[in-house]
Amino acid sequence: MCTGRKGEPVAYVPILKAKAGELQALEHTTPLVRSRIRPVLELVPDPELVRNQLETFSDRAMDAIPPGVMLTVDCGALPVTQVLEGAAGGPLARLSESLGLRDVDMCPVVRVTDAESALREAADAGAHHRQGACLRVAAGPDEALPDKERIRETLRSLRLAPEDVDLLIDAGPVRSRAGTDRLAERALEALDLLSRWRWRHVCVASGAFPANLTGFPRGRATPVVRMDLELWKSVARRWNGRPPDFGDFGVTHPRMPAPSRGTPDPNMRYTAQGNWQVFVYPRVLPGNDDFFTLSRDLVSSPHWPVTGPRTSWGDARLDECAGRRRTKAGGGTQWRAWATSHHLAVVTAELAARR
Repeated sequence: MCTGRKGEPVAYVPILKAKAGELQALEHTTPLVRSRIRPVLELVPDPELVRNQLETFSDRAMDAIPPGVMLTVDCGALPVTQVLEGAAGGPLARLSESLGLRDVDMCPVVRVTDAESALREAADAGAHHRQGACLRVAAGPDEALPDKERIRETLRSLRLAPEDVDLLIDAGPVRSRAGTDRLAERALEALDLLSRWRWRHVCVASGAFPANLTGFPRGRATPVVRMDLELWKSVARRWNGRPPDFGDFGVTHPRMPAPSRGTPDPNMRYTAQGNWQVFVYPRVLPGNDDFFTLSRDLVSSPHWPVTGPRTSWGDARLDECAGRRRTKAGGGTQWRAWATSHHLAVVTAELAARR
């Protein structure tokens, strides 16, 4: 098995949007999967409901985050000024307090580009929750890597030693095989620059899932190469140190989604070996009943694993839909939850099997 820092197995760091479907998937992970993941949850901006959004997320996290799973939270996309109106503290401070009142520990995500006020809030959250912090470094082709002094300043602001900080090198979207090679070089450059510090964990992450399902053929499966996995394999093979942990963006695009409009066509983003099999079906039957057809086709396809419904909680739901043992076929939130559940199980198994 590949090993990470101090002989630990390579962990999986799924960077997930902190929405209902993703939280449902985390809630239903098996103990084995929980022991191998370190999820990062990104709060998606909702300009009209930021305060309510933080409270809703805290309530959901209290129920959904399994015991023993570190809750790493990224508030970087939230509009700080909207939260500050009439109240002291930005999103991170308010979230830290809300989760603390619910006895949920958190690890805040920070960037070297964060304002000093945001770093102070992260330092306070780190002191309160005692889970350290996660330093997220952008390593895309147009991103400037931080110099040594900037890293030292950030650590001083956090009041943390590197041993209490996770390093997350984020290479961003991977759009082509040529882009995979360029981003792998960039990630290796970041690893070389930042390896002088003894971080708690080190992860290289990227994302290859398309921004949306527009243009996908209807009524059949379409393969999408998991180039984020190819990027990580290239980095792990070429890096002279211990392999970094593997990070991706689940079954979503790395960038924040645009506000959703309308109802999605029945779809399933199904993770297979080396690719996603993307099923999108046209609406022919009433409601979402075409998802029953989709599930039946998936279960009878070569992409259905030999472990079948035992693969994950999500696979068990898909098997129920295929056999029409559910009265309703679910909707967008449920489909995302089932796809994410399957993805978490598949990726953790892949990493465990690596030699």
